[in-house]
Amino acid sequence: MFDSAATERASVNPREAAAKIRTGIICNPKSHRNRSSVEATKPFLSGTVLAVTPRTQDELAEVLTDFARHGIELLVIDGGDGTIRDVMTAAARVWTGAAPRVAIVPSGKTNALALDLGIPDSWTLDQALTAARHGRVKLRSPVEVIRKDSGAKLCGFLFGAGAFVDATALAQRTHRAGAFNGVAVGLALCWAILQTLFGGANSAWRAGNRMRIRFQSRGDEGVHAAGKNAETDRARYILLASTLKRMPIGIRPFGVPRGGLKTLLVDAPPRWLAAATPLIVAGSPAAWLDRAGYHRIDSPSFDLSIDSGFILDGEVYAGGDLIVREARALSFVVP
Repeated sequence: MFDSAATERASVNPREAAAKIRTGIICNPKSHRNRSSVEATKPFLSGTVLAVTPRTQDELAEVLTDFARHGIELLVIDGGDGTIRDVMTAAARVWTGAAPRVAIVPSGKTNALALDLGIPDSWTLDQALTAARHGRVKLRSPVEVIRKDSGAKLCGFLFGAGAFVDATALAQRTHRAGAFNGVAVGLALCWAILQTLFGGANSAWRAGNRMRIRFQSRGDEGVHAAGKNAETDRARYILLASTLKRMPIGIRPFGVPRGGLKTLLVDAPPRWLAAATPLIVAGSPAAWLDRAGYHRIDSPSFDLSIDSGFILDGEVYAGGDLIVREARALSFVVP
C-alpha cells in the first residue's frame, strides 16, 4: 500500500498523502473543542476520503455501513470517550470480520483512551493521518457489555457500577464548572470518598449496591483467589473494569499496568477506606487489601446481575443481567 512512501518528500501535505488510504472520518460537532467538523474537512473530501457528522445513532449506523461498503482502511473518530463508545458499539455490528485501523483525534471533555494510547490533547487530524501513513499502531481491546435478555451490546473502555455511578454524575458537574479529563475524574472520586468517610454509618454511599458476580477462569490457571472469594451475591461499594493500561491522572486502581480485562471490586460497606484509598490509587500490592474487601481480579469475562445502573465511558445505562467481557483487539493509530 505504501510502495512510494520512501520516495515522498517530507513536505508532502499529509492529507494528500493519506488520500492513498481509504479513510472515513466521524466528527462529533458537540464535542468540547471539536476541531474537524465536516466544514473543516471539505477541502479534504475526495474519492478515497469521506467525512461525515452523524447526529443520531441511526445516522451513525448508516454512515458506518456506508464506510464498510466503500472498503475504508482507516476510521478516524474526532471526539471524546463518549463518541468513541458510540462509534465502537456501532462498528462492532458492521465489521464482524476484519476491522479498519482506528485513529483518534481527542476533542471531548474526557479522553481516557487517547491518554492510554499516548495521544496528546493537541494532536490534530493532519498528525493522525501522517501517523496512519507510517503505520504506527497499538492494540487495545474494548470492554463489551452484553444484555442476556436481548443480546444488545455496548463497547467502551471503562465500566463502573456502585459508587462510580454517583461519582461520574459529580464529574459531569465539574465539566460544567470547567474541569475536564483527569481533573474532573479526580475531583469526583475525591468527593465520593469524602461523602463515604463523613456520611455516617447509614450513608447511602457506604451501603453500596447489591451485585451478583461470577468470574470466568482465564485458561487452565483459573481465577485469582480474590476472584473466587468475590463470587457471591452481596452489597458492593464500587465495581470498576477496564482494558486500559494507563488511567487518568496516573491512578492505578488495578495495580501494575498491564493488558487484558482488569477489575476492582470493593465490598460494602468499605472497611478502612481512609487507609486503603491511597494504596489502591497508587496500585499497591499490599495483601491486606484483599482481606479487607478490596479485590483486584483479572478475568476475560464475568457475569453480573445488578438492579441499579452502570456507567460505560461516562454514560449511565440501566442495570440487569449482563455479560462483561474483553472484546477482540483493534489497531489504534498512535504518534
